[in-house]
Amino acid sequence: MTKVLFVCHGNICRSTMAQSIFTHLAKERGVLDVFEIDSAATSREEIGNPMYPPAVLILTRHGVPVVRHRARQMDMDDYRHFDHILVMDSENYHNARRMTGSDPDGKISYLLDRTIADPWYTDDFETAYQVILEGCELLLDDLT
Repeated sequence: MTKVLFVCHGNICRSTMAQSIFTHLAKERGVLDVFEIDSAATSREEIGNPMYPPAVLILTRHGVPVVRHRARQMDMDDYRHFDHILVMDSENYHNARRMTGSDPDGKISYLLDRTIADPWYTDDFETAYQVILEGCELLLDDLT
């Protein structure tokens, strides 16, 4: 089983969108049973909160089922457990590496080779969706 963790700042927008999209794609391709998929935050700001409503709305508009979710912060248990930890931007990358002692096992990487802008600030959930979808498709292709 391949264990994948998506990480962003608050775990209410990008990382949960990625978790929902990757879960949906893996199910469509018939390979969901070979993955464990989760998401987490590098901050503590949103712990316990559900996915941000505009993120739910954009997933629903695109026919992507929304995973059950409450925001949580990643920790060293996550680092030990997951095979791949995918972050959305350089701040997440820096914070995740700091939280894990500089990523000694090389598990942390970007979902894409470019920043995925935070729709919390840009209010552009459609662009975030499209970019995360691209990253999840490439990741799934790479892992299967």
